[in-house]
Amino acid sequence: MIESRLVRMFDDLKTEIGEAAFAKIQKDDLYDLIKDKGQGYNIFIFEKSQSLTDICKNDKSFDIDFDAYLKGFDGETKDLLGVDASEGEKFLDIKGVITKLKAKKVLFSYTKLWAEIDLKPFNNSEITTLEEHIKRKWADISAETAGEQYTPDDVIALIAEIIASKIEESDTLLKIYDCTCGGGNMLFGVEDRINQKFKRLTQTYGQDWNDALFALAKIESRFRPDSKIEHGNTLVEDKFYNEEFDVVIANPPYGVSWKGYQKDIENDKTERFKYLPSISDGQLLFMQHLISKLDSVGMGVVVHNGSTLFSGDAGSPESNIRKWMFDSDIVEAVIQLPTDEFFNTGIYTYLWVLNKNKQAQHKDKVMLINASDKFKPLKKSKGSKRKEVDEASRLEIAATLTAYQDNDYAQVFDKEFFYFNKQAIMLTNVDEQGRSFEEHLPLKEDKFGEMKRVSASKLTPIKITQRDIELTEFTITEYDPTAYASLVDYFESVKAQIAQLDYKEQPLIITTADANYFYDADQETLIKETRANKEGSKQEALGCGKIIVKASYKKATKKLAERIEIRVELTPDYQKDYEIIPFHKDPTANQDGIEAFTAKYISKPFVYLESVVGVELNFNKIFYKPETLSPVSEIAAEIAELDKALKALEAELAL
Repeated sequence: MIESRLVRMFDDLKTEIGEAAFAKIQKDDLYDLIKDKGQGYNIFIFEKSQSLTDICKNDKSFDIDFDAYLKGFDGETKDLLGVDASEGEKFLDIKGVITKLKAKKVLFSYTKLWAEIDLKPFNNSEITTLEEHIKRKWADISAETAGEQYTPDDVIALIAEIIASKIEESDTLLKIYDCTCGGGNMLFGVEDRINQKFKRLTQTYGQDWNDALFALAKIESRFRPDSKIEHGNTLVEDKFYNEEFDVVIANPPYGVSWKGYQKDIENDKTERFKYLPSISDGQLLFMQHLISKLDSVGMGVVVHNGSTLFSGDAGSPESNIRKWMFDSDIVEAVIQLPTDEFFNTGIYTYLWVLNKNKQAQHKDKVMLINASDKFKPLKKSKGSKRKEVDEASRLEIAATLTAYQDNDYAQVFDKEFFYFNKQAIMLTNVDEQGRSFEEHLPLKEDKFGEMKRVSASKLTPIKITQRDIELTEFTITEYDPTAYASLVDYFESVKAQIAQLDYKEQPLIITTADANYFYDADQETLIKETRANKEGSKQEALGCGKIIVKASYKKATKKLAERIEIRVELTPDYQKDYEIIPFHKDPTANQDGIEAFTAKYISKPFVYLESVVGVELNFNKIFYKPETLSPVSEIAAEIAELDKALKALEAELAL
């Protein structure tokens, strides 16, 4: 592939300069001219006028000629191919491949078969397509790592169609950037399709940290006008830190951990990461990076799986990233693609359409397009890929995005539609009479001068009883030295024992000098039972509450020896809960909505705690189509037929 392009470049030079003038050019001047083009060269091809096909005509001299052929490439090409690789980066590691083929004694026959394919008639775009096809079909190096998805050609075509619908002819350069460019199939595929539709000049930028994929993209970039491909981890070292772009595209890995470079991300000084998502999935790190690379009117299309739509609760980094994106009004649309679209996964995937230059009528709006049915089935599956978004579907999806109006598979929403309130409340549980133990707690002035109820009522027990467990000492200083090494060890045993004193599961009786206290599960209330007298014992319901038994180890002081203290408290039964409530962008209306919701659905006493706004997108909820049920008459008729058939079977068995 490299050879075909170099030969074509060599022939173009002859045509530009003219055969006669070309023949007079000094060798050094010729190589300087070639270097200016930045496409590399091969001394063996140019000076000996021999190609791979010529080398393969003589099997006797093949090994020597093939070695000279490979070493005839310029230094950068040899590095990318891995011709002289030893330890360290090998990029494409052709040396390692040759060693394996030699060991199997098939190097010559293998090379000869490839050499018979004449690639010179094919243009740059066609060579790229062929290269990516070979990569996917045989090497599959674009999916070596979990979560990395090779982008199919039909998805690339759809992305290009969306971008084409957003840009115009201009005499300014269109800069296209892919931060996870892999072998360059999406980056260069989009550029080729843009070039087919527009005369506008384009320039591509890409970065990837996979050695082999970077090498493929880098080699490809040398045959494109001023294309720049860099090697390295985009999230740790942005090689284009001082660049902004008109168009950003990416298909970052799904569900891949960034733990290996966590410290670098946490200490990043670029301010591109507003929030850090779960360490198990770095997709939204790439999303934030791409947004930071957009110029003031830039747009982008990014491929993600479903987790970027809804992972993380309100207040989580994932939800906060989505909220930041929506608050910034940078999301124009999200498009759900069909399942079985990618070569090594059957999951739903989504295109996030980003736009910093929304039309006036698109401001503060987000469009959801459910394109899950916009496909044609493949006649023959390619791995997990069984469907493709055909050209008619691609044009329809792009037209729907441009129209930005509701139809049967797309809807436009105010961006706040996807916001929700996660309202925390503290419930006060009550007994069947609506009473809480809180009513029995005394009021006390706090440091701000406000009268508030104390948190608990402290008891002075003389005995705690629960089935076969009975504690009568509440300041323990003695222990069995044959069983325990110290009072601390004994405390660990007592602490575990006290942890079993569940006041609801098993009757727990706290005996004080004047009464017994216990919890009545049937009435859901605390009971105070006073001592028996002439009139008998008396029970008083105190309201719903908790019995809390605590044990603590106290070190020795000047006045007291080391000891274990056991305390008992009666407290109200508070329960923290969360309510998911629709959001309204007007603060007053939003608070009114929260209060109306809680008034309607919360029956117990409560107080408001913190409220957090979350953002998530749910295609299933919006585009759900309930199954059409048969009329009752048809169902009844079917049941009657089944009943009739069963009776006939029973009759046969009886015979």
